[in-house]
Amino acid sequence: MLSLPMLPLIKKKFPGSSITMMVQSYTRELIDGHSCVDNVLVYDAPKTVASFLKWTSELRRHRFDAVIFPYPRFRLALLAFAAGIPMRVATGYRWYSFLFTHKIYEHRKDAKHHELEYNLHLLSALGIESTDHDVRFDIPRSEAAEQKVDAFLAANNITVNDRFAVIHPGSGGSARDWSAENFAALGGRLQSSLGLKVVVTGGAQEASLVKRVCDMMHPTPASAAGMFSLTELAALVSRARVFVSNSTGPLHIAAAVGTPVAAFYPPIRQCSPQRWGPWTNKKIIFEGNMTTCPLCKGGPCQSDVCMNQISVDTVEKGIATLVMGDQGL
Repeated sequence: MLSLPMLPLIKKKFPGSSITMMVQSYTRELIDGHSCVDNVLVYDAPKTVASFLKWTSELRRHRFDAVIFPYPRFRLALLAFAAGIPMRVATGYRWYSFLFTHKIYEHRKDAKHHELEYNLHLLSALGIESTDHDVRFDIPRSEAAEQKVDAFLAANNITVNDRFAVIHPGSGGSARDWSAENFAALGGRLQSSLGLKVVVTGGAQEASLVKRVCDMMHPTPASAAGMFSLTELAALVSRARVFVSNSTGPLHIAAAVGTPVAAFYPPIRQCSPQRWGPWTNKKIIFEGNMTTCPLCKGGPCQSDVCMNQISVDTVEKGIATLVMGDQGL
C-alpha cells in the first residue's frame, strides 16, 4: 500500500515507460487494473536453485532498465543482479547493498520519516523529487466487489441510510495489539452512544479473534472474518463512517479510500505512527505509554500492558470528535 504512490510519479517523469510490479499473490488484486501498472509478476517462488534460475531467465526476458526495492531482501537483490538489470535502487545499509548500483542512505528503523516517504526517497535515484502534493493512491474496485458488499450489508440489516463503523481487531502480528476485550467494549459504545452499527472484520486466520470480539458485544455486530478480498474490503470500508484498528495493512487501505481512521500503536520506535501511521488527515492516533508501563519502564517493550493503558473512554471520545468533525454524526 505504501509503495503505490511511487507509481504515478514514475509515470509522470517517464510517460513512455512500462512499469512492472513484482508482488506476492495475496496483494496482486490491489494493483490489477491500476492505472500506472503495465504488467504484474507474481513472486511466490520456493527458495530453490531451480526457482532462482527460472526467475533469472524470466527477468532477463523482460529486459528491465531499472528495479527499485522498497522492501529489499537478499534473494531478490541477488536475483536482480544475476538478471543483469543495469540500475538497481535500494538502501545502502544492508550487508548485501553491494548488489545495488544506486544506494539511498537512510535508516528506516530510526523512524525519522514515514514509510511512504522513505519509499518516495528511493525515486531520487531516477531524478524524481516528491512532495506531499504528489502522493496519490489508486485502488481498483470492481462492480463485483461493490455488489458483494451490497449483499453483505443487506444480509446484516445495514441500509444505505445507516451509519456504521468497521472494527478490525487483528494485526497479523505486525504490531502490539489493543485487546479483544477493549475492542468489544468500544464496539458497544459506538452502538449505544454514537448510534453506529458495527462490522467486525479480519482475515480467515483471525476468525477466532473476530468471533471473540463479536461474542462480547451486545447487540451482536456483523461479522466479516475471511469474507472479503482486499479490494472488497476497500469497497466495504469506503462506506464506513470510521475504521478502527491496530497498526495493520487494512488501516492503510481505509486511509487511502478516504475513510476516517482511529488507530492504536505501541511505544516502539520502529512501529511508531511517525513511520507507520495512516497517511491521511482524517485520523486519530492512540499510543501506548512506555514511560508509565510497570513492566517496560522506558526500556524495550515486553508486554501488552502499554497498549491496554489506552482506555476505552479516551478512544470513544476521540472517535466521537473525529466522526463529528467529518460531516457530523
